[in-house]
Amino acid sequence: MNLLIKGITIADPNSEFNQQTADVRVEQGKISAIEKNLLPLKNEAIFESNGAVLSPGFFDLNCMIGDPGLETKEDIQTGTAAAKAGGFTGLAVLPNTKPVVQSKGEVEYILNRAKNNLVDVFPIGAISHDLEGKELAELFDMKNAGAVAFSDGSKAISDDGFVSRALQYSLGFDGLLMLYPENKSIAGKAQVNESKNNVLLGMKGVPALAEEMQVSRDIFLATYHNAPIHISNISTLGSVALIKKAKKDGVKITCDVAAHQLVFTEDLLNDFDSNYKVKPPLRGKSDQKALLAGLKDGTIDAVSSQHRPHEIEFKDVEFEIAAYGIIALQTVLPLLLQAGLDSNLIAEKLSINPRSILNLTIPKIKKGEVANFVIYNPTKKWEYNATNNASKSSNSPLMGKTLTGKVELVYNNNQFQKYEQ
Repeated sequence: MNLLIKGITIADPNSEFNQQTADVRVEQGKISAIEKNLLPLKNEAIFESNGAVLSPGFFDLNCMIGDPGLETKEDIQTGTAAAKAGGFTGLAVLPNTKPVVQSKGEVEYILNRAKNNLVDVFPIGAISHDLEGKELAELFDMKNAGAVAFSDGSKAISDDGFVSRALQYSLGFDGLLMLYPENKSIAGKAQVNESKNNVLLGMKGVPALAEEMQVSRDIFLATYHNAPIHISNISTLGSVALIKKAKKDGVKITCDVAAHQLVFTEDLLNDFDSNYKVKPPLRGKSDQKALLAGLKDGTIDAVSSQHRPHEIEFKDVEFEIAAYGIIALQTVLPLLLQAGLDSNLIAEKLSINPRSILNLTIPKIKKGEVANFVIYNPTKKWEYNATNNASKSSNSPLMGKTLTGKVELVYNNNQFQKYEQ
């Protein structure tokens, strides 16, 4: 579909037009012109920017979609609708479904279900059979079928030898393991951060040590095998320091942080609102400060949504029995803006680096390139509510809140979706 974007500020560190204001023309799915004062053509939709920013389409590294088997939480149609509304043109979806995505059949099912969508959907295969951390899933077959990486989602793998064998095996076909960092024997059944706050709440705390011991183990194994490894959803000051040193030492390690960890802290748990119950738990202000610094100095490669949809009966219950997670695809951008990230850093951490980690094509705002972008207004205020929530679930602490930073248009696969300006 043809589109003319007038007077837009471009935010793409890979573009010669980065941080410049220009008109952008898209014809038959490709960027055909980036110039000043382009005149409209026949049969061309026109978008007036009014202070908006154009960036390569966002990509999420850590998203839960219930299809197959858990479609009452989220299916591919509603998940991609929420993704579009949040500015995402690509999703890497976790294998935590029923059945688990652990063979080429499930990978092919997801790819077929997601065909002809504006949002590109990429399956992540399970590392272990039934996510039990005991027997390798069909990694090679899944890779050949289209899996972009392997993960057991938010389930940590305790068996060090198993992870070692998985790394060694995946090296043979350039497979990437994405590991959740938690030492379960240290974390136990605790559900909130270990600090003075957990004592006040009267609940057992998860020490930062539980995460950092696992990060250390994974760094040792990646070093031993000279294998790439990705750590998902880090949350502590110590994890940032460990990964920073590992990168300096030449370890092939990447990592991401969930957007909510950059804004929310454990203080929000004082009312026992189960919509703030996430895994890893919300940490302290010193952790949050370190995470932001790690994003800015390059230690943390990417931001993820950690989108975890749940039916109401799993969240509208007492805190200690509530499920972990929040829906987040539509609120990542406002949270990053609230955290103080500028448009270039947002493009780097939410568009460029996530695709680079998975060796996917990185869209560029450049003449002749395939059009894959998001337009957002960084100062536009809007209320997140039941009417504009595109997810099938509603477990978000931001529901009913006024947010700043509004996605106004997404374009990919020769399709575009425009939202109210």
